Amino acid sequence: MSNDIGFTHIALSAKDIDKSIHFYTTYANMSVMHERVDEDIDKRVVWLSDKTRPFVLVLVQNSDPTPVLGPFAHLGVGCRDKDEVDQLCHQARKEGILAKEATDSGYPVGYWAFIRDPDGHTLEISYGQEIGLTVEQHQA
Repeated sequence: MSNDIGFTHIALSAKDIDKSIHFYTTYANMSVMHERVDEDIDKRVVWLSDKTRPFVLVLVQNSDPTPVLGPFAHLGVGCRDKDEVDQLCHQARKEGILAKEATDSGYPVGYWAFIRDPDGHTLEISYGQEIGLTVEQHQA
């Protein structure tokens, strides 16, 4: 077993964890990696991951979550291409949760949009942000 080092997770409160799981499965391609009831606080806890890196989104049940990621603070998820961003925006628009239409901000920001999760937290979906390449260039 190895020790986790570095940025491993972010934790958010969620009123209806099942709705949040559905949201992050749909809009961030994540799935449940771990689930339990935390006996100390008597709350349901889930860990979600997109399995692309050792990082999880932790959702903790809370009857009255305060959105801490919004209006600008957000989680960011990279998409395959602009078409995927557009498709997710279309779906979010139909569901009434699209917070900011897709915008092409050029290099290095790319093509991006904001979507609200069931508790009001903001998820950015994007294409063309060269975060991985930028980090690789600075690992020398």
